[in-house]
Amino acid sequence: MRILVSNDDGYNAAGIEALAAALRPLGDVTVVAPETNCSAASNSLTLRRPLSVRQAANGFHFINGTPSDCVHVALTGLLGFRPDLLVSGINNGANMGDDTLYSGTVAAAMEGYLFGVPSMAFSLVDREWRHLDCAARVAHDLVARFRDRPWDEPLLLNVNIPAVPHRDLTGLRTTRLGRRHPAEPVIRSITPYGDTVYWIGPVGRALDGGAETDFGAIEARAVSMTPLRVDLTDHARTDAIARWMEDQ
Repeated sequence: MRILVSNDDGYNAAGIEALAAALRPLGDVTVVAPETNCSAASNSLTLRRPLSVRQAANGFHFINGTPSDCVHVALTGLLGFRPDLLVSGINNGANMGDDTLYSGTVAAAMEGYLFGVPSMAFSLVDREWRHLDCAARVAHDLVARFRDRPWDEPLLLNVNIPAVPHRDLTGLRTTRLGRRHPAEPVIRSITPYGDTVYWIGPVGRALDGGAETDFGAIEARAVSMTPLRVDLTDHARTDAIARWMEDQ
């Protein structure tokens, strides 16, 4: 099995090193990741400057662009093959609920999915890499299951893993995305030169976090597995919009 690995924390992040090591026993692993941290880059592509590809001493390829750039370049010119699976992560922090719209980790997996490659995004629900070994083991086990039981069609799976020892996991749950409260206000400060600057505030607390959501699974110390889709159409309201356009 040929596996393409990417992330949004950068090619030298602890998460991608642990992920690549965990997946090597399962197949041929190729890493193409951003040169620098691109958290919250979402699905952005770099169109107004050229991209360069370099190779680190450990064999990882890195690109001076976004997570989507890395997967796009890999699939459309860099690789001489089509991977059987794309795996993104392991992210330094959760990607649940509304986070998935901003996440570079999910975006890298989504780019693969848009090219018809089955894709998984893995995130560790902790920003200090606590219990990264547990997340790597979960990634290994899910990819091994894919190898033995491949999907009938390409899917995009968003996986969040509690920051606990593997023995304390309560299982794996198939979940839906929850919702957060609106983000906290921006943080205003003054630079030493007297300029006013703003920092984006922390994410909001869980608003919709029932047992069937990704938030609920993590609260119960279970691995959350949420299948995602790209179609943003609000199908339930297409008729309402059509009627609104007809009203005089």
